[in-house]
Amino acid sequence: MNFPFRFSHQTQYRLLVLPYFAGTLLLVILPALTTVAISLMRYNAISTPEFAGIDNFLAMYRSSYVRIGLKNSLIFVVLAVPLRGIGALLLALFMQSKRAGFGFFRSAVYLPTIMPEVAYAVIWLWIFNPLYGPLNILLSAIGLPAPEWLTDPMLARIAIVLMMGFQLGEGFVIMLAGLQSIPHSFYEAARVDGANAWQMFWQITFPLILPWLLLLTFRDLLVSLEHTFTPSFVITYGGPYYATTFLPLLIYELAFDFFDFGLAAAVMVVAYAFLMLLVIGGWKLVQRRGLHV
Repeated sequence: MNFPFRFSHQTQYRLLVLPYFAGTLLLVILPALTTVAISLMRYNAISTPEFAGIDNFLAMYRSSYVRIGLKNSLIFVVLAVPLRGIGALLLALFMQSKRAGFGFFRSAVYLPTIMPEVAYAVIWLWIFNPLYGPLNILLSAIGLPAPEWLTDPMLARIAIVLMMGFQLGEGFVIMLAGLQSIPHSFYEAARVDGANAWQMFWQITFPLILPWLLLLTFRDLLVSLEHTFTPSFVITYGGPYYATTFLPLLIYELAFDFFDFGLAAAVMVVAYAFLMLLVIGGWKLVQRRGLHV
């Protein structure tokens, strides 16, 4: 890129990075600092904010509603993150070869990821319909019971996990790139030594793809909870019996239904602090095992 003035290369790099730095400052850093400040305030969006210290964090600790949201979010993360990671890896293993028609299937895997979230949630609301939803019709056709997915608390959580499990296009692309980066000479040498498909996967593919899988896991830990807002809001609105009240919906309700912005900000701060500690702990564990992510 040619500049009209004579700038050094280092200055040109700084100028190119400046818009991204400004965007990060305005859209990420300043809102995060504002959230921390509001978490220390007593604020209902009408009256003047009052300094409350750690009162909001103490109220969060005493609130059974917040504990329910934390419990639901933990259950979701434990179920959804491994499902998305393993699903992305299995699909990448199946579609890594350059066979005719596989380009279409790769696009089909990525399609749910780019679909508008509200439209995606409405489609799954139809799929989980107990009367005319295709899922229960299929289960009935093969002689299995047709459960009421969205009225049973445990099944409602599982339904949201299944729904999110199909949005693995980004993870699929990451796993596919990782698999294609493995030299084919490794597999050719293993075949010469008489290794079968399982031995090649366990001794070659899995150790080399593990850093990519861990990177995907860390990424999903940070973003998976954010993606629960639309399905829990559109499909169940936190029900039944608060079974799908995850942290994003909980924060929304505290802020815009109860107008307790201080408590909502405190919940958000604690949630992100917990996720960051979880990621840092996983990172330290990976480093101890001698892996490089």
